[in-house]
Amino acid sequence: MDPKELRRRFETLTTAHLTDGCLRAGVPVRCAPAGTRAVVPGGRLAGRVRPARHAGSVDVFLEACELSAPGDVLVADNGGRLDESCIGDLVVLEARSAGLEGVVIWGLHRDTADIRAIGLPVFSLGSIPTGPLRLDERPEGALEFAVVGEWTVGHDDLVLGDDDGVIFVPADRADELFTLAEAIRDVERRQAERIREGVSLREQVAFGAYLAARAEDPSLTFRAHLRAVGGAIEE
Repeated sequence: MDPKELRRRFETLTTAHLTDGCLRAGVPVRCAPAGTRAVVPGGRLAGRVRPARHAGSVDVFLEACELSAPGDVLVADNGGRLDESCIGDLVVLEARSAGLEGVVIWGLHRDTADIRAIGLPVFSLGSIPTGPLRLDERPEGALEFAVVGEWTVGHDDLVLGDDDGVIFVPADRADELFTLAEAIRDVERRQAERIREGVSLREQVAFGAYLAARAEDPSLTFRAHLRAVGGAIEE
């Protein structure tokens, strides 16, 4: 999926739709840890992962920009550190000038006001005034993969972010996952509209029938009931 098509299809989806699509497809749900949020609320990004593992020096991010293609997203791995920032306004400006779609940081940023003014979507764990506090040896594969929480991501992954957070999906299954997410979105929109029209969600999913059936068979799960009645809500 090329960058333009990726952005187009994500415009009407959320990361929540995509996580549900991953569940349907049996694909691991790889979310950045809770707390990874857009510097500017409402920020959204979608692109191929351009990983960079920080060791205390900005050059790894400049090199990542040098290697990037338009539509990539810089995924900066600073080990989730909360005692220093690893990216500020200059790197964000450089990423924008290189044609990147945004930045995701497993760690902290600084220069918040300037980043907001730049306008490029940036997601991080938060901000702190200090920059890097150490200079370590660059790790092997510093530009091949990044670790974000419990997940290792690389060039074969896409990264998507919105107000709920950040998710990574395998690029080679993107079309399948987006198609599933779009179907989930459409069902949920119809369900929401019916609720607004006065038909409760309990009515739509025959919840009374489920309670009665569960009384007869305590092993019956709501998920099995939904499959039987054609519902689409995940437990």
